[in-house]
Amino acid sequence: MQEVILFLLTYLFVFIIYEIFIVRRAIKNEKKIKENKQPMEIKFLVNKYKFNLKKVNYHKLLHVMAFVSSFDISFIVSLSLLTKSFILQMLIILVLVVPVILSSYHLVYLVYKKKGL
Repeated sequence: MQEVILFLLTYLFVFIIYEIFIVRRAIKNEKKIKENKQPMEIKFLVNKYKFNLKKVNYHKLLHVMAFVSSFDISFIVSLSLLTKSFILQMLIILVLVVPVILSSYHLVYLVYKKKGL
């Protein structure tokens, strides 16, 4: 039960920080959607999956990416905290970070592809 509470608290903390520092800044700079002003997650979707930002609600996409990225970070941190050894925790984080992020972004792409965007 403690692990679930830890996961939820970590998720809420990361989500709020992500919304404040990443999403609000991106929405503020939306009028001048330049590639250098977009969050890295959006750049990744555009470059890897040829994501068309003109067909997508940019605000909604930012919130979806905030949700997904917060979940990724919370999931990885929660899994690493199940062990007591600091070295093992760092090893778990190093091994999981790239596959979890890439797979979750791929799922976002598949959902948007299924919607026809």
